[in-house]
Amino acid sequence: MTEPFLRSRHREPDEKLVEYPPAPTPLVVPVYDNHTHLEIEDGVSSLDFREQLDRASSVGVRGVVQVGTDLATSRWSAEVAAAEPRVLAAVALHPNEAPELEARGVLDEHLAGIAELAARPRVRAIGETGLDFFRTGEDGRDAQVRSFEAHIAIAKEHGLALQIHDREAHREVVETLDRVGAPEHTVFHCFSGDAEFAREVASRGWYLSFAGTVTFKNAVALREALEVIPRAQILLETDAPYLTPTPYRGRPNSSYLLPHTLRFMADHLGTDPSMLAAQISSNTELVYGRWEHEPPTLTSPLELPTA
Repeated sequence: MTEPFLRSRHREPDEKLVEYPPAPTPLVVPVYDNHTHLEIEDGVSSLDFREQLDRASSVGVRGVVQVGTDLATSRWSAEVAAAEPRVLAAVALHPNEAPELEARGVLDEHLAGIAELAARPRVRAIGETGLDFFRTGEDGRDAQVRSFEAHIAIAKEHGLALQIHDREAHREVVETLDRVGAPEHTVFHCFSGDAEFAREVASRGWYLSFAGTVTFKNAVALREALEVIPRAQILLETDAPYLTPTPYRGRPNSSYLLPHTLRFMADHLGTDPSMLAAQISSNTELVYGRWEHEPPTLTSPLELPTA
C-alpha cells in the first residue's frame, strides 16, 4: 500500500472530487484482483465498495482480496468478506504501523486481534505484512521484524496465504522468510524488484503480484522481472485506489481497471490476454481458494472504518 496511514473520511462540501476513469472493454476470461483497499475513498468521487464491485464484475473481474492494514480495517475487511461473495479478506498490521503500536505498548494486543480474525472462514490471507525501510528508520526496524515474524506464524498456524509488503527491504524480507520458514503460499504484493530478485523469489516457489506500476513508462526493470518468472507464479492486483495503470495514471484506481494491466502484461509477454487471464485466475484460486458462497443476511450496514 503506497500511503499506509491514509484513512477513509467524509469530504467537506467544497472539496474537489476526482473522477474515476471510464470502464475498459470487458475481459473474455475473468480474473481476480489479488490486493485492493475498498475502504479508502479519500479524494475521489463518491463510489462505495458495492459500486466498485459491481463495476469490477461488469468487466470480468470475478472477485477481490480486500486487504486490511490495521486492526480496524482488518475487522472491516473480514466483515465485508463474510457478507459479500465477491470478496475474500486479508488481515494484518501494516509494517509501518508496528513501531507506533510498539511505542504505545499495544503491538501484542493488536497482533492478538489479527490472530482472532484469522480464524474466520472468509479470511484467506495474512497481509499486508512485511518490512518497509522507506518510511521507518533504524529505531523502528526491530518492531517491524517482530511484527512480521508474528504474522508469518499466524499464517502458518491457520494455513493461510501470506501477502508481503516489501519496500526497500528485499534482502531482509527474504532472510526473514528463510529463517523462520515461509507459509506454503507466499505472495509478494505489488512486486517491486528487478529480474534477479524475481528469479530469487520465484525459485522459492513464492508468487509475484503485479500492479499498475508494470505499465508505467519508467518501469523497465519491473517488466524484465515479469519476463523471467514462470507464469504459474504470476498474480494480478490493483492496490486500489493507488497505482492506477496507464493510460489513467494519476486518477483514482479501482478493481474494474484491472483489465488494463492484464492486457498490457499479455502484450508485453507476447501472449493472448485470455490465456494469461486463465493462468492468473488458476494461480489465484490455488493461493486463496474459491470465492463463491451464499452470504448471510445483514442485520446492520457495514460502516467504513474510521481513524
